[in-house]
Amino acid sequence: MQNMQISSADLSDSAQMKHPDHLEIRTFGFWIYLMSDLIIFSILFATFAVLGRNYAGGPAPKQLFDLPYLFVETMLLLTSSVTFGFAMVFLQREKKQQVLVAMLITFVLGLSFVGMEIHEFYGMITTGAGPERSGFLSSFFTLVGTHGTHVSFGLIWMTVMIIQLVTKGLTAGVRSRLARLGLFWHFLDIIWVGVFTVVYLLGIA
Repeated sequence: MQNMQISSADLSDSAQMKHPDHLEIRTFGFWIYLMSDLIIFSILFATFAVLGRNYAGGPAPKQLFDLPYLFVETMLLLTSSVTFGFAMVFLQREKKQQVLVAMLITFVLGLSFVGMEIHEFYGMITTGAGPERSGFLSSFFTLVGTHGTHVSFGLIWMTVMIIQLVTKGLTAGVRSRLARLGLFWHFLDIIWVGVFTVVYLLGIA
């Protein structure tokens, strides 16, 4: 007689396959979360619109922002969205190894984006352009920093999903969680396009 060891996570995935409504409910709940996040970012954009020209005698965007550097940073995040899209295509085709490779590439691109953003913040703060210097810098660090924090949490989530792909495979639960992670990641890319346009391009113009 074979000994069978079934983890609680496997039981959960099995239950989700028997009750697909659970996955739909979780996806709906995640959409509600994204809408609440959208409200938060809308408030931060509005705050920046009010304070973005309040330099208080401090440095202005033209003195702080390096567009070629920011373009590379932006392309890293947008490319990560493309590679995540490939991961979802491979997921539909039941190609586990390709999904893992695409997820790993997405992770590296996202981590590089966060690294460049931290480097940008560090350079500004060390030259005296910290968030306490002016209303412009306070709203800038709050908006851009909030986005960067979301990307960082997305990378943690991505790490968990890579581990689950390796240990559990393409189960119904893993598929559902990857789909929600995809929504979150693409949402952050859209927010960043707004940040790049409103904060950086219009700020320098």
